[in-house]
Parts: sequence; C-alpha cells; structure tokens
Amino acid sequence: MNTSAAPAPLAGRRAIVTGAARGIGAAIASRLAASGARVAILDLLEEPGREHAERIGGVFHRVDLGDADDTRRAVGAAIDGLGGIDVLVNNAGILRFAPLLELEVFDWDQTFSINTRSMLVTTQTAARAMIAAGHGGKIINLASMAGKAGGQGHAHYAASKAAVIALTRVTALELGRHGITANSLCPGYVLTEMGAATRTEADVAEWSSYSPLGRLALADDVAGVAHFLATDDADYLTGQAFNVTGGMIMH
Repeated sequence: MNTSAAPAPLAGRRAIVTGAARGIGAAIASRLAASGARVAILDLLEEPGREHAERIGGVFHRVDLGDADDTRRAVGAAIDGLGGIDVLVNNAGILRFAPLLELEVFDWDQTFSINTRSMLVTTQTAARAMIAAGHGGKIINLASMAGKAGGQGHAHYAASKAAVIALTRVTALELGRHGITANSLCPGYVLTEMGAATRTEADVAEWSSYSPLGRLALADDVAGVAHFLATDDADYLTGQAFNVTGGMIMH
C-alpha cells in the first residue's frame, strides 16, 4: 500500500492576493497557502496584512491600489520576492453608498480606481511576468452579484463590478494564447467587515431569505471557488463570471 501523502494541489505555485488583510481576500490567501502555494498579500492595511501573512507563512507588501505607480511597484516587488507568479487574485475593493442623483463624481472615480483600474494595472504587470516565464497562469478577479443585478444606492459600485466582468472577458480573450486563464467571481451577500456598519439583523434575515439555501455566504464559500479556479482542475475554464450567491441569481 502506498501511504505517501498526495501532493498539495498548489504545491510550488506562487500567488498574489490583493486586499487580503481581512475578509474574503484573507480567506482566499489562507486557502491557497493551505494548498501549498507561496502567497504574497498586497494591502493598504499594514498591521492586519502583516499579521495575516505571518499566520499563513506568506509575505506582505503595502500598496495603495488607487495609485497606479505604487501598484506596479508593489506587484513587481511581490513577483521578484516570490521568484515569479502563477496565480493572481484581484480581490481588493471598496463599497460606498449614495443615491444616484446625489452621487459625486469624486466617489465614482475613487470607486473605479480601486475596484477596476487597479485590476488593469495588476493584470498587466503579472501577465507580462507570466508570458515571459512561458508557463501560463491563472487570473481570478472578484466582481460581485451587483455587477449583474445592480442595486439601489450603489450605482458606482455596481458599475465598477460590471466593468470587472467585462475586463475579465477581454483578459481571457487576449491572454489565452499564452496559456493564461481569467475568470471572475460574483459573490452575493457575504458577512465580512465590508459593509458591517451599515447592516442590521433585520437586513441579514431579509437577505438570507433571497437564497434557496436560506443563508448568506461566508468568506470561505468564496475562497473555495477561488481555490478551485487556481488549480489544474480549472485549466479549461476562462472568461467566465461565476455566481457565488447561494442561488440569489442564476444567470
């Protein structure tokens, strides 16, 4: 009987996860590290980011994703430190609320700079390294259910996430010939620090009723799908926007 342990699915892989100091990003970073990947966390939140990186045996790089130059610097430093890159997870994002007719252009621009433009910059930097290495790679972008269904009070958030879905499709079309896949995840309501100050117990109960499963998502629910997309089992999946909504939307 062969009693040797099977190799971890991501053993030897090098991964960058943005916005991984807490929430969904932290769960994804943990799952990738537990599966054998060497993980670099990129975040503006320095103390929690460093603490989480230490917990999972990874490294931390501080970055302001609203600054394109700083984003290129941080991604490049992470790639150099890891000795290359196999997986890029663009998770970082911000959520703001405002009625459509009261939405300020500044808030619109800031939301897009973090939620969408930063993904362009990180993707360009990481993809160039993947292409130069000649081994392909995986790009996983966090969009949102809002990118498909909208939502009152956050036109800028919903629009930015719809743009993520479109950017992901173009990324898949242009980079596929290099063996690079690109997919997006569209989580529904997830109980994380983001938005915690604005939700009530009544909100949670109402939102839970929208799912046939009768509950909201946990960060680990999203992390599990991200992990699958990072593995070889997902090699023939690209250009997709996967719902992680508990059936709240099915298109």
